[in-house]
Amino acid sequence: MIEKLARMAMLFDFYGQLLTEKQREMMELFYNDDLSLSEIAQEYGISRQAVYDIIKRTENILEGYETKLHLLEKFQDQEERIARMRDLITLAQETKNLDYLGQISTIIQEINELERK
Repeated sequence: MIEKLARMAMLFDFYGQLLTEKQREMMELFYNDDLSLSEIAQEYGISRQAVYDIIKRTENILEGYETKLHLLEKFQDQEERIARMRDLITLAQETKNLDYLGQISTIIQEINELERK
């Protein structure tokens, strides 16, 4: 469940502006403000089921954007590459082995190639 919460929060960060105002508000209330379906329903004067349907539909929309655009996937890939570079820099500093610089250079080239796509 925590993984889903984190994923939805990240998808919302990337694609939230593509949603309608009502979808954005309900997602924020549910995921960011941790309001229950009943609390959101009461605030909007609609049924709990209607809120559930809107949130589920919005989650599917966000997943659809990710399927087409892959922004979250690319971001996570970049984060992994940056973490690898940090580790390699630390190893190079600790061991004084400059061979790690070649690996860092390779990662930088990979990042540059991805940016061109």
